[in-house]
Amino acid sequence: MLTVASGWVHAGSIIAKEAIPEKIMTQMHKQHPNALDITAEPKTHFGQSLYAIYFKDGDASLIEFYRTDGHFYVSGEKIDALNLIPPAINDNLKAAFNNFEIKQAILVVNPNGVGEEYDLVVSASGKNWSVSVDGKGAITDKTEQ
Repeated sequence: MLTVASGWVHAGSIIAKEAIPEKIMTQMHKQHPNALDITAEPKTHFGQSLYAIYFKDGDASLIEFYRTDGHFYVSGEKIDALNLIPPAINDNLKAAFNNFEIKQAILVVNPNGVGEEYDLVVSASGKNWSVSVDGKGAITDKTEQ
């Protein structure tokens, strides 16, 4: 089921603020003491187990990725899926889903070197999916919601 929080569309395994590890919340509040509407989703990017933290700070809807030990990893950037994702991603989505629509695309840039990965919210055949894609366009995680 799609939900909207802080301007983000979620289709993954969203966890409430209370379930986010305290180490992560402590670090996040150091940088964003006025953060509101905080939710999170477990993710894996560049071989790292992470939490994607979605929140609102003032008028801005933000996403930041934190390691499970609480350390900041990287900020995510909401992008225009139609114009900014590589063609290989669309090709692999077409192979995975008969008919689909990308509801949201988040770019995750490797903070430790070269590379980009993506988190997508995809609607297909009346169902919603959280899809993670590596820099070559390969689907690395696909979870029906």
